[in-house]
Amino acid sequence: MECQYKEIIEIENKKKIFKKCQWVPFFRQLLVSSGVWVVYFGTGLCMGAPTVLIPQLRREANSTDAVSPEMASWLSSIFGYTAIPWVFILSGLMKLIGRKKTFTLVTLNSIAMFVAFYISNNANQLLYSEILQGMTHGSSVTVSVIVISEYTSPRYRGLFLTIKSATLLWGMWASNTIGAFFHWKYIPMCGMICSIFPLTVFIWPESPYWLATKGRYDECAAAHRWLKGSDPDSEKELETLMDSQIKTIKQERKVSLSLILKTVKLKEFYKPLLLSLLMAGQYHFSGKFVCSIYSIEIIKRITKNDSAAYMGMLILDGVTVFSMYIGCGIAKVLKRRTLLLNSSAVGILFLFIISGYLYSVKLQLIEENKYVSIFLLSCFSLSISLGPMIMATSIYGELVPLRFKSSCVITIAVVFNALHATLLKGSPYIFKTLGLHGMFLFYGISASIFTILIYKYLPETKDKTLQEIEEYFKDDKTEVKEKLFVKDELRHLGYV
Repeated sequence: MECQYKEIIEIENKKKIFKKCQWVPFFRQLLVSSGVWVVYFGTGLCMGAPTVLIPQLRREANSTDAVSPEMASWLSSIFGYTAIPWVFILSGLMKLIGRKKTFTLVTLNSIAMFVAFYISNNANQLLYSEILQGMTHGSSVTVSVIVISEYTSPRYRGLFLTIKSATLLWGMWASNTIGAFFHWKYIPMCGMICSIFPLTVFIWPESPYWLATKGRYDECAAAHRWLKGSDPDSEKELETLMDSQIKTIKQERKVSLSLILKTVKLKEFYKPLLLSLLMAGQYHFSGKFVCSIYSIEIIKRITKNDSAAYMGMLILDGVTVFSMYIGCGIAKVLKRRTLLLNSSAVGILFLFIISGYLYSVKLQLIEENKYVSIFLLSCFSLSISLGPMIMATSIYGELVPLRFKSSCVITIAVVFNALHATLLKGSPYIFKTLGLHGMFLFYGISASIFTILIYKYLPETKDKTLQEIEEYFKDDKTEVKEKLFVKDELRHLGYV
């Protein structure tokens, strides 16, 4: 009896140790992800800054000529265009020197960017500092997404990716709040302080996925176990990763035109790529980003009231951030498709309602009420922020196959930044040409088209490993010969 009692105590102690060990990988993944979130928060600070600093510069100079409408549109959009060359550079660096070293460069650039932002004193100098933002902005859909996708376990990956998306709008809200009550130079000061934390990148391991693509399997296994532990699920993921990469390395050939054409025709290449582009399209053509960047101008045009415009801006930003974090929690419970499609449908409905409301005001059928306007815009922000704003980059990070990651990331990031910059640059002209009611109608129709296509083609990715998602899109299942070859290789390396 005494012997059995001791055995029971030993078993219970082992269970406690195992549960304690389970939390260690979580906190390590949280350390990595939080470094990415802070950089993305800084990106949001910079993106939100033009909304408040342009009116301040005009008030200080007592003239609208201090920042012309043309310059204002460039200050709100230039980072999108300057991000495009960095998409190619960062994607190349990720493949060449790894994820860790590439993110280190992004972190150091972020610090330099905020210093340049702080010492700027006029519109031209601010424009130069925003050109430096191109690298950080380009990293948001390349390095940042890849790091969180590869460094985190399937059970946390979706949550961490959605928090990343939400953090951008949190940065914009912080920027607008600072600018509404203080001088705009407090924005880069806040950015410089925040940029210290991502320097924890120096204690990260290299991505196990990148190490596997280089055939460095011992280092891959060590990094994978440091990040994700050695429980059965993690070990299975590690074995599947090595399985996939041994086969890929075996099949690697020199790049040729015929190989490129053959690759483009593969379902596992073009299906996830096209779906990711659809997600990027929905993200931008929902109109939420334009409403956030030009919130003061839009609300001022609707209400004809300066104080209502600033109050409305802060309310909309608050609703957006609150909704995105609520969406992060819901994403942990609901399936990705369910959350994305339902929130998109409600958001599109409010786009059409706002368009009809503003057109009725224009025709003088009803009288404009600032509280009704802000309420409708808040409902639109709430629904769109719950789904498309947090799910776009999250799902794209899961869909892109490791084998074609570099080419897919470059294509998606170029399209993403080009759409982002072009819509922001062209928005003042859309306001003038279509009117605000026409703008909301345009975004309502555009978002509807993207949502229908996503409903038809997007698979569910919740709680699936990156390898499982990749297998879903393949033309054929892994052949028996390839499986035998991989198992022999793993056995030879001592991992089976």
